[in-house]
Amino acid sequence: MLTHNLGYPRIGNHRELKRACESYWSSQSSLDELLEAGRTMRRNSWLLQREAGIDLIPCNDFSFYDHVLDLSLMVGAISARYRALLEKSDGSGLDLYFAMARGYQKNGLDLIAMEMTKWFDTNYHYLVPEFTKNQAFSLTSRKVLDEFKEAKALGINAKPVLIGPVSYLLLGKEKEPGFNRLDLLDRLLPVYLQVLGELEGIGAQYIQIDEPFLALDLKDEAKRAYESVYAEIAKACPGLTIILATYFAGLDDNARLAASLPVRFLHLDLVRAPAQLETVLSLIPSELSLSLGVVDGRNVWKNDFARSLALIGKAVERLGSERVAVAPSCSLLHVPCDLALEKDDMALPREIRHWLAFARQKLDEVVTLGGLAQPETHKRYANSLKENILDAESRRQSALVHRSGVKQRLASIRPADLNRQSPFGVRQEKQHAVLNLPLFPTTTIGSFPQTDEVRKFRLRFRKSELTEEQYEAAIRGETEQAIRWQEEVGLDVLVHGEFERNDMVEYFGELLDGFAFTANGWVQSYGSRCVKPPIIYGDVERQAPMTVKWSQYAQSLTSKPVKGMLTGPVTILQWSFVRDDQPRSITTKQIALAIRDEVCDLEKAGIRIIQIDEPAIREGLPLRKAEWRDYLRWAVDAFRLTSSGVTDETQIHTHMCYSEFNDIIESVAEMDADVITIETSRSQMELLDVFASFRYPNEIGPGVYDIHSPRVPTEKEMSALLNRARAVLSARNLWVNPDCGLKTRKWPETRAALANMVAAAKALREQT
Repeated sequence: MLTHNLGYPRIGNHRELKRACESYWSSQSSLDELLEAGRTMRRNSWLLQREAGIDLIPCNDFSFYDHVLDLSLMVGAISARYRALLEKSDGSGLDLYFAMARGYQKNGLDLIAMEMTKWFDTNYHYLVPEFTKNQAFSLTSRKVLDEFKEAKALGINAKPVLIGPVSYLLLGKEKEPGFNRLDLLDRLLPVYLQVLGELEGIGAQYIQIDEPFLALDLKDEAKRAYESVYAEIAKACPGLTIILATYFAGLDDNARLAASLPVRFLHLDLVRAPAQLETVLSLIPSELSLSLGVVDGRNVWKNDFARSLALIGKAVERLGSERVAVAPSCSLLHVPCDLALEKDDMALPREIRHWLAFARQKLDEVVTLGGLAQPETHKRYANSLKENILDAESRRQSALVHRSGVKQRLASIRPADLNRQSPFGVRQEKQHAVLNLPLFPTTTIGSFPQTDEVRKFRLRFRKSELTEEQYEAAIRGETEQAIRWQEEVGLDVLVHGEFERNDMVEYFGELLDGFAFTANGWVQSYGSRCVKPPIIYGDVERQAPMTVKWSQYAQSLTSKPVKGMLTGPVTILQWSFVRDDQPRSITTKQIALAIRDEVCDLEKAGIRIIQIDEPAIREGLPLRKAEWRDYLRWAVDAFRLTSSGVTDETQIHTHMCYSEFNDIIESVAEMDADVITIETSRSQMELLDVFASFRYPNEIGPGVYDIHSPRVPTEKEMSALLNRARAVLSARNLWVNPDCGLKTRKWPETRAALANMVAAAKALREQT
């Protein structure tokens, strides 16, 4: 019985990837140093997996920024605007690569970054491939070949990983009308066949091809594409063992299609969809083997060995152990690196730690399950099974998990608790009278740059090198500077800057019961951006106000309105490692009650505008449309529960980024936020079209510049975007703001960009 891994975290145990990339971007280190850092991280990952006992170790799962962007470079899907950089490439291609990811603004060139969006229903962001009708493909990057050779030189039995050609095209966008991107398969497939042939030629035996779209709703044209593509691959590469990987959902109505494809292994996500095993076993041909994804690659809880062994046993009984492989459900990219790095019992109590497994421990779980599933090795792992059963029972019975008061309050929610006092039209008139804002009011999404100095304040405070009084004085100083600068530049609705917050989810989790935290539990969000999700282990409850003091202080400094800034319940859920012992809807409503209390306290403190960020609403959608209605109902209800305890005069904002709204626009409207701010600049306002056709009833702030790129947009550029928005939205309902928070940016580019944004808004007022 084979064991294998679908992918390993590439950031390094101590975020070495972040430091290496950011040092290179700031010209503090050389290209050679960056490349060497990459080699070191890959080597460490491969050796660690070999030490754990994994039979098939992935390669090409490492990336300096994003694995989808890596593939775009491999097949030469490079938009025309980057051609100037391609011609003056440094040989490694990394300057071009980073320009595609982050934009480029030097040497007389001003290049906009590629659009970025969420990787299915995860909090990982990928760079959206761009396709044109006459798109040509060619082998432009040999990364997958070079990294296989690296692993082979270390004696590693490497399994190259590639996103499959059908999923790759479906992940992208047509950048001009008049064609379907799947029509490009005939041009794209030869590059894949060339790569697969060369991999076979240098010794590769197993290839993992990821086709996650097989677990989604597919049109007939996509189903036909799968049949033709894999027939061609089987014909061209009969000596390769292809592991076709699906994940994040069950195959459902695509099970017959997937089981019929001419590959040697089919990988199933049996964490998200355990019931699919029975269906696939009833369809499986004699030449097909199964890879069973029984270890959760998306969450941090220990595996339930008894449940996993039951699934493995069912497959072995039907197929025999030689046709069964054991693996995580998906790449371990989505979980922290190593639980052994957690030493702080205050942040992560020992009792809770016994319930957890991070990436390194999940490798051990895969190997242990493989051993337990075979009679000849079962005895060797018997003690691990006993310990696993005890840990699971400890979690079920723990007093840390259950709070009767929270359960009682949840049961007492009434329909009236989900509704504002008056309809939006009435609220809008009252809010305009109270706030007295100009046409096209300007604001930001919430955070301002977290400088090294601010981070040092927090670190020194955590280490007790600063007293609480000294720390708060420092934060007050940063807040006052931010308020004064916003007044100076001419913003209409201000923010306090969030200098006291480490992360928009972690900050709230630290102040709510039911959350635990890690010191080194980092996961990649995009590029060098890493987040440290809290762990929701029990019932959630707020004991005291969390943001009122800082919002009230900032408001005391200015006569302009200052927004109270909160993270919404669905986003807190999505961006945490959530408990798996009760429905997600229940956990979300518990969080919503806590945020509702905070909203009401902010209003009592005199805050007239309160923003409840919900960037993860779209991300949380189930991958199958048949399941959307139930999710959207409880997700929308949770938001309404947070926001409906205030008077008509209090203006509720929400923010969403990197989301396609076309298919959920009615649910977005049902949230009934007075103002919604959305990401639109990377897509050049494409996302705004649905708000126009649907005639979205409330106020909208379409982002006019991309905060994930260091480039500074011009006033002219933002004016053009605003005019596009003005053409489809009522002037009375239009706000002006960036795409997202400015935490990750530097102050010089932030000041320049916001000054241009305010100038663009003023120019639009003069035209109206």
